[in-house]
Amino acid sequence: MVKVLANPLVVRCAMVLLIAGMGFVVAILSMRALRKSIADETDLDGAAPSLENLPLHLYNTVIQQLKQQKHELQVKTLAEQRRARTTENFSQTVLSNLSSGVLVFGANGLVRQANPAAKKILGFSSPSGMSAEQVFRDAAVCPSNSHSSAAESTVHLTEEVEAVLRGGSKCRQVEADYTTPAGNTIRLAATISPVPAVDGSLLGVACLISDRSEFEQIQQQQQLHKEISAEMALELRTSLATITGYAQQLARSRDVELASQLASDIATEAARLDRHIGGFLAARRVAAGTQS
Repeated sequence: MVKVLANPLVVRCAMVLLIAGMGFVVAILSMRALRKSIADETDLDGAAPSLENLPLHLYNTVIQQLKQQKHELQVKTLAEQRRARTTENFSQTVLSNLSSGVLVFGANGLVRQANPAAKKILGFSSPSGMSAEQVFRDAAVCPSNSHSSAAESTVHLTEEVEAVLRGGSKCRQVEADYTTPAGNTIRLAATISPVPAVDGSLLGVACLISDRSEFEQIQQQQQLHKEISAEMALELRTSLATITGYAQQLARSRDVELASQLASDIATEAARLDRHIGGFLAARRVAAGTQS
């Protein structure tokens, strides 16, 4: 054994083997370390970030932004609600103070809204929820305002509303003889208009109504006054012509008896003219007092 170890060739071989073995071990360990490092990097790159991995200040920033967005959304919502309430209050105020009546029918054909003037004109305390047929009943449209193809057929105000609501017709202006629930007949003027939505669909129908009876009565009274005034003017001219004739005869007459008769006729004609003028003026004062 000592002889073998004393051989330089054997010692060299042993040293080469030892160095080779140590290099092999080092190579294996290096490969394992490199493989583990690559695996760890791959795991870190592929793992999804979690709240625990986020820095604390980044988490707080996200929370603050969410709170700010929530606050801005609440402010916008409150502003929209205030604008909606303001618009609604403004519309209600305008409708309540209109002298003309306003009826709004929904898409289902029922009254959704009616201002005080409409209730007063139609004679209903609350027409909400009623259909056009229940409100207007058998109110017939005046022939001159009828949109029917057959001029001789009777068209009702309910049909005009349905034509706009169901048929998609444009704005219509009609007059109809309407009878209130109390039995009073009036001349009703109505403007029927569609109420479109933003997308073009039909939300309902708006009816603007007014009582034309008083206006027609005023027109009739004015026409009557014109006729009476014309008759009075004619009678005045006739009386003045008569008095002028009597006066001319009186100026040319030398007969005392004839002059006395002409003077009496002049006085009689003047008294008659005074009575007519006084009665006309009294009637005008009464008419003026009634209108006021």
